[in-house]
Amino acid sequence: MKKRLISILMIVSISVLMGCDMLTLPIEEGESEERVAVARVGESYLYRDELGMPNTSENANDSADIARKYVDSWIGKQLLINKANEVIEIDQAQIERRVRDYRYALIIHEYEKYWIEDRLSKDVSEEEILSYYEEKKDNFLLKQNIVKCLFAQVPKEAPRISDFRRQVRSFKQGGDIEDIRSYAFRFAVKSFTEDSIWINFDDVTLNTPLASIPNKVQFLRTNDFVESSDDTHVYFLKLLEYKISDEVSPLEFISDDIKNIIINKRKVDLKRALEDSIYQEALENEIFEIY
Repeated sequence: MKKRLISILMIVSISVLMGCDMLTLPIEEGESEERVAVARVGESYLYRDELGMPNTSENANDSADIARKYVDSWIGKQLLINKANEVIEIDQAQIERRVRDYRYALIIHEYEKYWIEDRLSKDVSEEEILSYYEEKKDNFLLKQNIVKCLFAQVPKEAPRISDFRRQVRSFKQGGDIEDIRSYAFRFAVKSFTEDSIWINFDDVTLNTPLASIPNKVQFLRTNDFVESSDDTHVYFLKLLEYKISDEVSPLEFISDDIKNIIINKRKVDLKRALEDSIYQEALENEIFEIY
């Protein structure tokens, strides 16, 4: 199918290719403008009109610096090309074929992107996400332990730590969390107080004494509240829910991933539809023949 699309797009793009040669053409005889060379390597010249300077409001020094970098880059490339021609035998025909194929691939890519983006719907319903999840559930095994939790790293000199400890320890999922969030916002160095969101357990314990837990699976299964400390801080962790690696991921943890998968499947379907429609149209209109 890809070869068919390449064949058709080669036909419709030939006029573009004829006007897009890679090499800068010399000024035709009779043209009034005299080209000014700014650099030379062997028999190759770089002309001022080839510098490709951007239209910017930069000052003269900046423009000169950009031009110098462009010239230096051109010289470096030309020297490499000359050295390559000296050391190895270059198959120019093969190089041209590769350049042509790459040019065709760029044209195809740009047209496919334009055609797909013009027709692609990125709206994915909750029903579509749930249906895909239920159908492909075994493909969504966790690669890490994840938790719903409350966490706070609080300086030892923070006020009312005992009250905060009591609030965190006694918190029930779905309960009033505003006082905990308010305290964490004012005094905690690091905190996580979104009790309905799944998070990687290693991200919670990173750079804390809890990071050195030898058996994290056993830890999660046997604890719901943990307090630890070092010389400067107290660490509070309230575990609300957990999932162990290799278990099926909760839907809400991978919902965005599934949405992207569905959108990418739509892109693939649109690309296939484009290839089929172009081929059928060309076939009906006898645009191509196979001998």
